[in-house]
Formats: sequence, structure tokens, C-alpha cells
Amino acid sequence: MLKNKSLWSILAGLGAAIGASLCCAGPLILLSVGVSGAWIANLASLEPYRPLFVATVIVLFGWAGWQLFKPGSTGSGDCKPGEACAIPETQRNRKILFVVSLIAAIGFVASPYWIPLFV
Repeated sequence: MLKNKSLWSILAGLGAAIGASLCCAGPLILLSVGVSGAWIANLASLEPYRPLFVATVIVLFGWAGWQLFKPGSTGSGDCKPGEACAIPETQRNRKILFVVSLIAAIGFVASPYWIPLFV
């Protein structure tokens, strides 16, 4: 079993956010780095799964936020005094990681709306 459940949830949420943006940001990113080919258009076939990815992002980041910010929380569920997760600096770093990851995930999920501004 994973010791740090909030970290797992944050990483899985970021993965789902990247999945949600593959249909829209994926082709633009690949073309901007010089990768081309007709297969890039196949990424648009992921568009019907976008709501599922977005819902997964919301659930995972909601759960991670609840684990990190609930009163008396240590961020990993079963953290005992003296463990690394009970150290205040570790808690602060986890919360910073959560906020930065959440901002990145929002950017990925909102990519269909801001990418046309730059194209």
C-alpha cells in the first residue's frame, strides 16, 4: 500500500489532466517541436473521453486537497509522530506541490480555450 496517498493522487491527477489535453494541446505541441505525420490527427479521437479525464482530475485533486488541508491532517493518512510526514517543512512542501500541480492541471484542462489565442 502506498504510504503517501496525497502524493499519489496529485501525480494521478496530473496524468489525467495531460490526458484531457491530448486531443487539443497534443498536436500543437508535437508540431511545434517538429514532429509531424498524419497520425497526429488521431489524437483528436480522444475528444469523446475528455469529460472522463476532467472528472478524474476533479476527483483526484479534490481527494488530495482534502487529505492535505483537513484539520489535523498529516497528508498521508496514517502518519505517526516522528515520521517524515509529520515534519512541518514536509507538510509545507506537499502543500506547495499540490498548489503548483493544481495550477498546471487547470492549464492542461483549459487548453482548448487558451490555445486558439496563440495559434
